Amino acid sequence: MDLVVRTPRFPLPGESIQGLGFQTFAGGKGANQATAVGKLGGTVGLIAKLGADPFGDQLIQSLTSSGVETSRVKRDPTEATGVALITVDASGQNTIVVAPGTNALLTPHEVRTGLSGIEFQVLLVQLEVPMESVIAASEFSEGRTFILNPAPACPISDDLLNRVDYLTPNETEAQILTEILPVDDGSCLAAAKVLLDRGVGNVLITLGPRGSFLANSKGGRHFPSIEVTAVDTTGAGDAFNGALAHFLARGEGIDQAIRLANIVGALSTTRPGAQASMPSLKDVLARTAS
Repeated sequence: MDLVVRTPRFPLPGESIQGLGFQTFAGGKGANQATAVGKLGGTVGLIAKLGADPFGDQLIQSLTSSGVETSRVKRDPTEATGVALITVDASGQNTIVVAPGTNALLTPHEVRTGLSGIEFQVLLVQLEVPMESVIAASEFSEGRTFILNPAPACPISDDLLNRVDYLTPNETEAQILTEILPVDDGSCLAAAKVLLDRGVGNVLITLGPRGSFLANSKGGRHFPSIEVTAVDTTGAGDAFNGALAHFLARGEGIDQAIRLANIVGALSTTRPGAQASMPSLKDVLARTAS
């Protein structure tokens, strides 16, 4: 659950400032990404773990209302549902501190059980759950498109990277993984090459309002985004990842999938919250037609 305070600016260390309001929004990277798919009209299920508490109840309701299948979402009676403490400044930028709660208790066995015996085309995983569970999910990647969103960024083994079709770091995550800050096409390509050399099929760096950059063995290419007035950037990367998964599953080529995912990510910044801000397919088509 995202606990959001708006503020004119971010406080300095040790400083207290007056906030402009407090709201709660359904969040969590995996749930945000699943919601993005559901709101675009895709068929999507989520494997996750929540607490047996009011936040968990609200998150299940939010997922279900967005078209996400939740039978594989476990509830733990001993640990609280994860929360994110979010500050949003006047420009729409944010800072986030995550207390993982039950996210940290999702086990490899639960992931394997959840993925066994079901048909699916795209597997989208992020790093707000234990690495052992991410690795367990990757065991089901063969013959499917495996997207790994390395957020929050942490060390990733070459064995896992070798299974990844699309790695989708943002600028900060790319810098943590490669020690190269992607500020232009040249540095994006240099950062991506570090990851490609470790076995990733494609590296897709998200660049906020600048769009995204795709790199693979054929070279690199920048995909610009659309211009919007940002209100809250929380969940924009998740919107992009969910949209990428959806449009690839729908059969779009990678170039078109990226263009549409850029639009979804940008539109999500025009509304407050994470899941609440995810656009519908109608919203996306309206923007592509304009």
